[in-house]
Amino acid sequence: MLNRRQLIGGAAAGATASLAGCAGLTGRTPSQEAPEQTTLTFVNWSGDAEKAAFDALIAAFTAANPDVVVRTDTVPYASIQTNIDSRFQAGTPPDLFRVSYIDIGQYTSQGVLLDVSGTFTAERAAQFVPGLYQGVVADGRPYGVPHQIDTSAVLYRTDAFEAAGIRDVPASLEEAWSWEEFAAVAERLAGVTKGKQVPFIYNWQAAGAYRWLSWLFQADGRLLTEDLLAPAVDSPQGRRTLEFTRSFYTEGWVARNSSTKSTTYAGDEFVAGAAAMAFVGDFVLPAVDAGVDFEYRVLPMPRDVRAASDLGGNAIVAAAEGAHTEAALRFLDFIAQEEPMRTYCEATGQLPTLTSLTQTELDFEVRPDLMGTFVEQATTITPEQVAQVTVPAFARINTLLGNELETMFLQGREAGATAQALDEALAQALR
Repeated sequence: MLNRRQLIGGAAAGATASLAGCAGLTGRTPSQEAPEQTTLTFVNWSGDAEKAAFDALIAAFTAANPDVVVRTDTVPYASIQTNIDSRFQAGTPPDLFRVSYIDIGQYTSQGVLLDVSGTFTAERAAQFVPGLYQGVVADGRPYGVPHQIDTSAVLYRTDAFEAAGIRDVPASLEEAWSWEEFAAVAERLAGVTKGKQVPFIYNWQAAGAYRWLSWLFQADGRLLTEDLLAPAVDSPQGRRTLEFTRSFYTEGWVARNSSTKSTTYAGDEFVAGAAAMAFVGDFVLPAVDAGVDFEYRVLPMPRDVRAASDLGGNAIVAAAEGAHTEAALRFLDFIAQEEPMRTYCEATGQLPTLTSLTQTELDFEVRPDLMGTFVEQATTITPEQVAQVTVPAFARINTLLGNELETMFLQGREAGATAQALDEALAQALR
């Protein structure tokens, strides 16, 4: 589990300059003569801040490894899986690619990822937060690097809270609102929001249905049984969670066009003024901060039996049948070192996976005053949660979860019937 960190003020140095200082981490000395170069293909998706950070990271790696060129191919997140799968099917997989933790299981189960245990030995693995490192492990072997994580907290408009008379805003996990308190806040906001603005928007759109699980975990429920072989949603905890989240729509606290099948992102809707609160991941802060024309702050996720949030973020992996596996391993080794990871996370507003970096101060470049809440929220991600969302079938599970939730949210199906339908669908996905 991540440890809480305190942040210090001030902007970080630019990503390019900072990462360039990491060039000597591998211990390699550039030759006086131009070496014969190997070109690695690296397929990923990224926003502007992430792309700049990746470019800087790659420049630092190349400075330390002049015999390797890394060529990036940036594709939209919505089409990343189709892109990667088509390359594998054509027999020309990328040397490296970015993959979310919720999708990595489908690749490890097919045996197409490079086993990196020769580089990431048990001693090296121990440097990572244990539960997070398990996200890249299958059958006891690592198949990539857990590069960063992100998790959700709640952005809110200060003007909307002032209009509703909401003054006691939680500043820590210990002070987080209960479900009942959060519902009362949503009801108060519903009384003052005007026009098309709703009390809040939740970030389960665009393949984000799995973020509904935060509520289930808060209620001390489970998606899967402890052995990860059978569904476990249809339980008192699961039915209570379904009933509560169903109320978001029956009470009119969220817009009907912001359900799990929507292609509208929560951060974009918040910037547009469509919601007084928005559940978002820390990675959207650069775009939000650049787009808003109002004051906003952050508060922790509500809690029930316990606090919980979602495991977002990505690993970087190499193809087992890639043309340049030795050079790819060098790249994975480099990006998993402390200074490159530190600077990447500071520049992008994302959270590290090395234990040493979870116990130190990071100079986040965008809204460092808000990042402490996301850092603390990440401490609620448990190994048990990670295990449930990284099973090989999770990509299918995520799709089915979105389908069944959509039926409940927009078509009025009762919570009990939805719990039964979810377990039936999950049982099929796990076969």
